[in-house]
Amino acid sequence: MRADLEKLDRVFNPRCIAIVGDSGRFQWLQAHSNFKGKLYSVQVNPRTIEAIEKMGVENHTSLMDIPDPVDLAIVAVNRKVALEVLEDCIRKDVAGAYFFTSGFAETYTEEGIELERLLKEKAEEAKFNLIGPNCMGIFNPKLGVKQGFGQYDGTSGPVGFISQSGTHALNFALEARLQGLNISKSVSFGNGTVLDSAEFLAYFGQDDEIKIIGMYLEGIRGGRRFIDVLNEVSRRKPVVIWKGGRTEGGERAIASHTGSLAVPRTIWDATMTQHGAVNVDGMDELIDTLKALLYLSPVYGKKVAISGGSGGQSVAIADAVMEAGLEVPPLTKESYDELGTFYNIIGGGYGNPIDTGNSNRSQLKRIMEIIDQDSNVDNIVMLVGVGMGGSGLSQSARDSAPQDPGGPESVIALRKKTSKPVLATVAAPFAPGGVQEARQIIKVLQGGGVPAFISVERAAMALRKAHDYYSHRTEK
Repeated sequence: MRADLEKLDRVFNPRCIAIVGDSGRFQWLQAHSNFKGKLYSVQVNPRTIEAIEKMGVENHTSLMDIPDPVDLAIVAVNRKVALEVLEDCIRKDVAGAYFFTSGFAETYTEEGIELERLLKEKAEEAKFNLIGPNCMGIFNPKLGVKQGFGQYDGTSGPVGFISQSGTHALNFALEARLQGLNISKSVSFGNGTVLDSAEFLAYFGQDDEIKIIGMYLEGIRGGRRFIDVLNEVSRRKPVVIWKGGRTEGGERAIASHTGSLAVPRTIWDATMTQHGAVNVDGMDELIDTLKALLYLSPVYGKKVAISGGSGGQSVAIADAVMEAGLEVPPLTKESYDELGTFYNIIGGGYGNPIDTGNSNRSQLKRIMEIIDQDSNVDNIVMLVGVGMGGSGLSQSARDSAPQDPGGPESVIALRKKTSKPVLATVAAPFAPGGVQEARQIIKVLQGGGVPAFISVERAAMALRKAHDYYSHRTEK
């Protein structure tokens, strides 16, 4: 079914939510305690109603009794009454609902398959926006709409995330934020019985708040519709897809998870690439690729210059860059001649990578300017170290330390003056304060438009994914 995008916009930006059937720990009512609009409960158990009212939430025994128009219904009832609740949603003219309720076709039981068929038939007949079943629904942090207890609220970002898995939707929101990416909207759609990935992609594609889209998919219904939407949306904003079930074991797992049909890996990858998507193989690669595409200048060349680290670091990142299918070429003679006028080669070296050691760090601004002007360089990777914060020194000691010329401010300054893509790696020691300081540095760098990564391997792969994305766009 093609979604009613006007009503779907009400679902993702609700002013009134009704939570139907929440009980026990009150998972959904608690998760929406900071919701910016009107929140209602629908429950019939007198003891449960008493507990809900003590929470300060107005309860009704029927969805039809709620006095306001309902934009979103969150349904957490036994599967045997799911169809009855859907019928109430349709009569109430609710804009849409997500069904946390599971036990449908993913069980491969006759009863579960029949119940899902009836849900689908009823929703499609009414052109009702049904999300799920067997899903965690919608996350809109700006409005306090959540998929679970631990998610943040009160802020927003440029990322849209579409996931067949509820766990991946929850984990992505948390890990992406730790990596400096905030979400605008996210949806976990589970079995995708009525609204499938194509409809959410179409909606996210026309949402101006979303600048880049990530997806976790196990399979697709209506392949032609999905390809048409992907082809159209990927022309306007990047779409990065993590495909689950790439192995025989993974194929078996998705069959019992969401009931999706497997697609051979080679066919999937070729089809997605042909129509503008970027393929990735896991959560880390998904987040890193989103960061690269969001922050980097367009990446058209493969030649990389590396600076800011010591000998061992330089070797590691050169290997990682070349193993990712990029190049680490020599600099031009002009660059080497200029570097030779001031470079201290004791404890360092100015090949590519440029091993600054300790003796040349004071010249990093000049080194970066030389790299920027070098015609053999398409992209610049800077190694930014976590300083004394990783050693456990006091805040006053860190504040009084001299500013590192290879620190985030210098890298941001380079990013602002050059047209070449600039990215950074931030190596954090496993010591008190080290990880916290690294995350703060990443936040500063990305606030200045420089994507930052926690390992050289992840930086190199993200750069390669960005290169492949822009190369494909040029070919098209």
